[in-house]
Amino acid sequence: MNTPFRYDFVGSFLRPQKLKDARKNFEEGTISQEKLTAVEDECILELVAKIKELGYHVITDGEFRRSTWHLDFMWGFEGIEHQKTVEGNTTFDAEAAMIDDTYLCGKVGLSKVHPFVEHFKFVKQFEDDNTVARQTIPAPAQLYAELFREDNGKATRAIYPDDDALLSDIAAAYRQVIADLYAAGCRNVQLDDCTWGMFCDAGYQQFLASTGAKLEDEAEKYLQLNNAALEASSKSSSKSSSKSSRKSG
Repeated sequence: MNTPFRYDFVGSFLRPQKLKDARKNFEEGTISQEKLTAVEDECILELVAKIKELGYHVITDGEFRRSTWHLDFMWGFEGIEHQKTVEGNTTFDAEAAMIDDTYLCGKVGLSKVHPFVEHFKFVKQFEDDNTVARQTIPAPAQLYAELFREDNGKATRAIYPDDDALLSDIAAAYRQVIADLYAAGCRNVQLDDCTWGMFCDAGYQQFLASTGAKLEDEAEKYLQLNNAALEASSKSSSKSSSKSSRKSG
């Protein structure tokens, strides 16, 4: 099954109540990680069955193993710490959402397989002739933006005085994740990127102006960061594919 499809979905779904309850219980210490994982597995199985029933060609885990759509992925890198802050109302389905402070404590890196690779492997086993498993991850630009959200920029600049090394390290970490996903059989990676909406926001435009930065330069930086992760990943995946072909031959 090859992309693109004539119809598709984002891949993130509203969490079932039993999953919300299980995560809450886990955070309160009343159930184990194994119990939470079992509930996640059950909810994902039900979701995959529903997706197939509706005739879609992509299956995902609905992002059911995450606290948020983007931050959990970032926590899988070295050099990134986080601390739960408060819960507040959001405009997303009028529900209270976790607000988590995610910030740098060291250089961005990845010396071991990212946890999301195992998440993908669970979904991969349910592929069939009509479906392909997809892994959704926040875009590199989304991570960069998070590292400068509110007061995060202070911690970021203490470790990376300029952008060159930071952008290079983020791109390299993403290349490793994508290469590991490819090795695990993933052929459909979706980069979720909300940063482009920021450029349309008048408040963000005013903020940039106050710092002396130009909107066009910032947009180009985000674009180049995303491309740096993808272009090298594509070359790496092609080499991996060729090696696999030679070995199988």
